[in-house]
Amino acid sequence: MITLTQTARDKIVEFVDEADDECIGIRVLAAQVGRHTFRYQMQLTRDQDAIDGDTRVDFDGFCVVLDVQTAELMKGATLDYLSLPTGEGFEIKNPASDPGWEDPLHRRVQQVIDEKVLPVVGAHGGWVELDRIEGDTAYVSLGGGCQGCSSAGFTLSAGIEQAICQEIDEIEHVVDVTDHGSGREPFYKE
Repeated sequence: MITLTQTARDKIVEFVDEADDECIGIRVLAAQVGRHTFRYQMQLTRDQDAIDGDTRVDFDGFCVVLDVQTAELMKGATLDYLSLPTGEGFEIKNPASDPGWEDPLHRRVQQVIDEKVLPVVGAHGGWVELDRIEGDTAYVSLGGGCQGCSSAGFTLSAGIEQAICQEIDEIEHVVDVTDHGSGREPFYKE
């Protein structure tokens, strides 16, 4: 089930208190969009918004409501609220989003993707996953706004590949294995 830090609980209570009297808490929705990439939505909810099969987790002063799919996808997840110099917001740590790389090289490349690549492509609705490493080549999949985007090749060569190759000496090439023809909602449309 989902866990909430005290900071997240305090912020949710604040939101619920500011909402109308019918608000009972938040609904969290999760969708798996890649092998280990998820998109989340959070919204204030009322009793009358309940759907058959919902899981309701009660806390002091509010509840968290999860549909069947979200409850399954977020087993063991933790919801936190962060206040950083760059902004504030909720953070979800979901064990299902951990690719589980055992090899140190895979973990290092994944760290570069997580810390340097995802913040940039995420701002455009995209995501990147490390697929595998063979020799000196990292294979990645692009999704969201990056899948089918006319700028995906540039994003790969000028962004993703540069970030990975500059940080990881063992990687000399990054190859996109995405089926861009099946992209449904690229960020940039002609």
